[in-house]
Amino acid sequence: MLLNTQVKTYLQRSSWIRKMFEKGAELKKEFGADKVFDFSLGNPDLPPPSSIINEFVKLKELSSKPLALGYMPNAGLPQLREKLALFLSKEQGVSISREEVIITCGAAGGINALFRAILEPKDEVVAFAPFFVEYGFYAENHNGILKVVKTKEPDFSLDLGALDQAIGEKTRAIILNSPNNPSGQVYSEQEIKEIADLLRKKSQKFGKPIFLVADEPYRFLVYDGVEVPSILKFYEFSVVVSSFSKSLGLAGERVGYVLVNPDMPNKQELLAGLVLTNRILGFVNAPIIGQYLLLAGLGSLVDISVYQKRRQLMGQILEQAGLEFTWPKGGFYFFPKAPNKQEDDFITALLKENVLAVPGKGFGFPGYVRFAFCVPEETIKRSAEAIGKAVQNILEKY
Repeated sequence: MLLNTQVKTYLQRSSWIRKMFEKGAELKKEFGADKVFDFSLGNPDLPPPSSIINEFVKLKELSSKPLALGYMPNAGLPQLREKLALFLSKEQGVSISREEVIITCGAAGGINALFRAILEPKDEVVAFAPFFVEYGFYAENHNGILKVVKTKEPDFSLDLGALDQAIGEKTRAIILNSPNNPSGQVYSEQEIKEIADLLRKKSQKFGKPIFLVADEPYRFLVYDGVEVPSILKFYEFSVVVSSFSKSLGLAGERVGYVLVNPDMPNKQELLAGLVLTNRILGFVNAPIIGQYLLLAGLGSLVDISVYQKRRQLMGQILEQAGLEFTWPKGGFYFFPKAPNKQEDDFITALLKENVLAVPGKGFGFPGYVRFAFCVPEETIKRSAEAIGKAVQNILEKY
């Protein structure tokens, strides 16, 4: 036997997102890319801003210097941490210093470094469903357990009563993804205040701090004047994790960060632990080229008006098809209810029309389907007839 039991199990229940993406590759090969409508993968397709592109040219000269692409401090380039701290101070509305920011291999590397630093065996991480499927793997990577609390239908708002019941003596962290992948929900300031009050009471009851972790790669992309509140203002044992995969079109460069609340008691202990876990997990440091690109491009954005247009178009097509959904407040996903909640049959019906979407069970929320609209506008337009046919096929069947 070549694999351990856990990894063999993971392969059996591995990400539905990747499964559908791979199915899309097969369909494109068979029918041609122009006849396949692939809404499966949240792979941002917009080019980086000009500041990033210009930096590529400068890197050619830099790379010829000794040690220019060599090892660096495990916590990241000091000048990048300094600049990022200033940027995040404005974004989060809290004064942040360089020491409170650790550069990581994307948000995924940041979450893994954090969980490695704080979790004891069998500790629980609580996530609200629907949730990014990898959270469970990340927790289990470090002998933790993911505990799931469902949000309320139809708008995916938080069920704080259910959260209260879910928190126990083994709870170590609550993870919030806002704007949420896949629902597009943005959690309100009032909800965060109530979570903070609850966690203080529970932390006191169980004699240890329970962390509140915000996973924020979509913070930059919100609609209709919605704002994303900062958790740092409301809870001292809070940590923000994010990346620049979406906001700067740098998904493949794997550059993100962990931000520890400046008001966290004994924060130096956690910061030292994060520098260590960032190293011993094998990351060592985030890619140097990605860090230089971020240094040049911080404060820039991809053209978010493109996503705004696609959101409007995709929403109109889903409405015309007769699907029930809540308009996403942020991110680039729609999460409509499958007709008659027949999720598997709907995915199959979509595939027959060469449309790829991801089943809701992949996000811990069966009965729904995720469409990623980070695809060309023309692809969205041409999908209208195919999506409509798939919906009608299910309605006629049931």
